[in-house]
Amino acid sequence: MKISIRIKMILFFLLVIIISGFTVTIIGTHLIGDRIVKQAQNKVKLDLNSAREIYQEKIREIKTSIRLTALRFFIKDAFLKNNMESLETELKRIRVRESLDILTLTDKNGKVLLRTHNPKLFGDNQAKDEIIKAVIKEKKEIASTEIVQKKELLKEGDDLTNQACIEFVETPKARQRTEKEKTSGMIIKAASPIFNYEGDLIGVLYGGVLLNRNYEIVDKIKDIVYRGETYKGKDIGTATIFQDDLRISTNVKTKDGNRAIGTRVSEEVYEQVVIKGNPWIDRAFVVNDWYITAYEPIKNIKKEIIGILYVGILEEEFMDMKRETSWTFLWITLAGIIVAFAVSYLLGNSIIKPIQSLVSASHILAEGDLNHRVECKSKDEIGELARTFNFMANSIKDRDKQLKEYTERKIMESERLAIVGQLAAGVAHEINNPLGSILLYSNLLLEDMKEENLIKENLKKIVEQTTRCKEIVKGLLDFSRLTIAEMKFTNVHEIIENVLSLVKNQSMFQNVDIITDFNQSLPVIMLDKAKIQQVFINILLNAVESMNGQGKLTIETCFSADGKFLNVNFTDTGYGIKKENMRKIFDPFFSAGHKPHSTGLGLSISYGIIKKHKGNISVVSEVGKGSTFTVSLPIKEQNG
Repeated sequence: MKISIRIKMILFFLLVIIISGFTVTIIGTHLIGDRIVKQAQNKVKLDLNSAREIYQEKIREIKTSIRLTALRFFIKDAFLKNNMESLETELKRIRVRESLDILTLTDKNGKVLLRTHNPKLFGDNQAKDEIIKAVIKEKKEIASTEIVQKKELLKEGDDLTNQACIEFVETPKARQRTEKEKTSGMIIKAASPIFNYEGDLIGVLYGGVLLNRNYEIVDKIKDIVYRGETYKGKDIGTATIFQDDLRISTNVKTKDGNRAIGTRVSEEVYEQVVIKGNPWIDRAFVVNDWYITAYEPIKNIKKEIIGILYVGILEEEFMDMKRETSWTFLWITLAGIIVAFAVSYLLGNSIIKPIQSLVSASHILAEGDLNHRVECKSKDEIGELARTFNFMANSIKDRDKQLKEYTERKIMESERLAIVGQLAAGVAHEINNPLGSILLYSNLLLEDMKEENLIKENLKKIVEQTTRCKEIVKGLLDFSRLTIAEMKFTNVHEIIENVLSLVKNQSMFQNVDIITDFNQSLPVIMLDKAKIQQVFINILLNAVESMNGQGKLTIETCFSADGKFLNVNFTDTGYGIKKENMRKIFDPFFSAGHKPHSTGLGLSISYGIIKKHKGNISVVSEVGKGSTFTVSLPIKEQNG
């Protein structure tokens, strides 16, 4: 299908802008999207720092409240006087005021003297509790997050047991668990020693806040860090406290709008945070939405991981930002394509018109009007092309004129050469008969003449020169004669063997070591056996003459490098051929200086024979080391 340059240029411009535009769009969207996500991750990392600080502040607040209460004089006095009624009244008031779920007094050995949340139960020993044990040992206030089992919560009150009990809710991506509910509770617990006026330890005051279904901390995080912002009716930021993998305090909402108490963290996050103890800052599936999240472990006094503190930002807002960015880039790309189309169309017209003028001028020039020229005033490459075209047209016109003159001259020379060739053939025929007579009678005279006759030497020279004249005439006849080749399938090796059997008994071959190296896989080919034999004889004679009748002659047959020709190589150890004579050795009547009796037609005739076979004859030579003549005969050209 033919496509104009205008269309090609428009398509090229469009292709460039489309590829570059969409590449920039994809890369830009990807980079900006990554940047947005990175910014969100950095923000949620800072949010986690803020959430941790709020959580730690709550621990410090409880710790401070317990410490200050333990230092009050009324506790020491009531404790020393064993006035439990007034002590109970005052501690209940403090528990309510400080919003504590637990506020309990023990003696110095950990035996419970008073529970403000459940006054009826006392006398049990809390010395095995890790925090109480540490306070008794170190005699200083201690606070931590601890897990309290159901039987211990029952001592503090039935309502706390009910508050702590949370049923598991089926959650996508959470790990598999066989339990159906969690009955233990997670408490921020603080304890402080009570000393008498002499500084001796007389008791321990401990209290705490049950985190199960207590939303004070998570809502404070949301209010302070995220300021209650929403996106499409959903809270942008959320916070959660996990007991193990269970949400016990959260403002993450389910689809029906309730707090997602009882749902669990994804298995992937649980593995990273609880099992491996590493923070998690990445996107995660939270109940029913994707969030950019940050998780870190919550540890007890023994540094064991008992839960997770979480904050997260709704991913949907950032994905919408990324999507809007992608659409913005896409619209910019489409606008660029439209602009590129308009520019390429206008630019294409400005370029195509002078090119069309050049094309039209080329057709006119091709039809023979060498006087046609192109007009172009622009100074750019198109103008340069037009000026070059005009210069070319002038050159063609001049060369056409010269070619006509040269052709006419060559035709005249060819006609003269044809006439000379015909004349030479006629003269050769006319000379050949009297030369034969001279040679015949000269030989008869030689036979009758005695050896001592002085004239015999002169007569021998006459015979010798007459024979040379006959050879020259014969060469002229062979050179000018147009014979029809007798082409037959022939084995080249047979021709070489026949030629060697003809010449090996001649005296000039007696001291020549002839070596043959035949490739037996060579096929039979179409050729004129007599003519090729003549070629081989000419080459052999030239080789022997160049070696003065002694040396080594190697005849090798093989395939050509491209496999299309059969090569016959004749390598001698003779004089070699000078560089200035290499291009003239196949010319008629040319003879090297070391062959004074040569007619100079042998190689020329051989060259003509090989060319008629659509082959080639070449020579490689080095003066003083010898020459290699290669005869190449086609394999498929004549066999096909």
